[in-house]
Amino acid sequence: MVRHLETTVAAFPIAGAFTISRGSKTEARVVTCTISADGRTGMGECVPYGRYGETIESVTAAIEAIAPRIAAGMDRSELQREMPVGAARNAVDCALWDLEAKLSGQTAASRLSETLPAPLTTAYTISLAEPEAMAAQTRSVAHRALLKIKVGTEDDESRLRAVRAAAPDSAIIADANEGWTEENLQRHLQIAARERIGLIEQPLPAGKDGLLARIPRPVAICADESVHHTRDLAALRDRYDAVNIKLDKTGGLTEALLMRDEARRLGFQIMVGCMVGTSLAMAPAVLLAQDADFVDLDGPLLLARDREPGLAYRDSLVFPPEAALCG
Repeated sequence: MVRHLETTVAAFPIAGAFTISRGSKTEARVVTCTISADGRTGMGECVPYGRYGETIESVTAAIEAIAPRIAAGMDRSELQREMPVGAARNAVDCALWDLEAKLSGQTAASRLSETLPAPLTTAYTISLAEPEAMAAQTRSVAHRALLKIKVGTEDDESRLRAVRAAAPDSAIIADANEGWTEENLQRHLQIAARERIGLIEQPLPAGKDGLLARIPRPVAICADESVHHTRDLAALRDRYDAVNIKLDKTGGLTEALLMRDEARRLGFQIMVGCMVGTSLAMAPAVLLAQDADFVDLDGPLLLARDREPGLAYRDSLVFPPEAALCG
């Protein structure tokens, strides 16, 4: 069976702006990998991330370089060995999952579990801004069960307080994106505990997070930038309580499933997250997240427009993908 691989690049405008401690953007630029065989087509989407040294050009080049091997029949196991973790492998891996499902006549969901996938409560993200602006954003979505707020400044006390006051009944995750320091970490954790924040993502820079192993953690701490591969997990047990699994970091659903299972074995809570992308990128992550403790798959909700067909979102829920979107 001969397979044909193509890549395309597209930009999806964000509704307003998406701001974290490292900067702001107004569009999501994504790379789509399409693999065709026997009249069927599988698709996968990735979001190159500058924090990890990725660009649209480098990711596209990496996918196109593997195209001859894919055409010759490379499977997902071989792909794991020959491409490094990251966005490029994610797009190819998810396209193969989609294609395999369509060729087999089985849905991707049924290949992963005998249990039908269920709707999941997903976080909705509040961008980093001045406290009053974050409170205003929060009030407009305070009916949602789970919110994720972007922090990561020298003084986030007013932000944490303002958001909690605007959404007194919502569960809240705070994501510092490596923006806190050893000097302000414990103060921020104490404030987060008082404001009933349920989880803090990546408070300190990756590789400079040893302090987390030496201090009390009154709020559960989740690794994001510090964890990309299953082999990263063991070294994080003394400093993190949870891990954020993103397909663009792990290099696809294949590795993400291995990471999820190993993280559970090691006692971590599981968060399944995303970059800002379309429903095509979220769909396999929804299947991965079926037993996750925290789900953050709101990428399409932050866009001014999504792909068609897209995932169905209602209130705080994201629904499992149709076969047209993910196998």
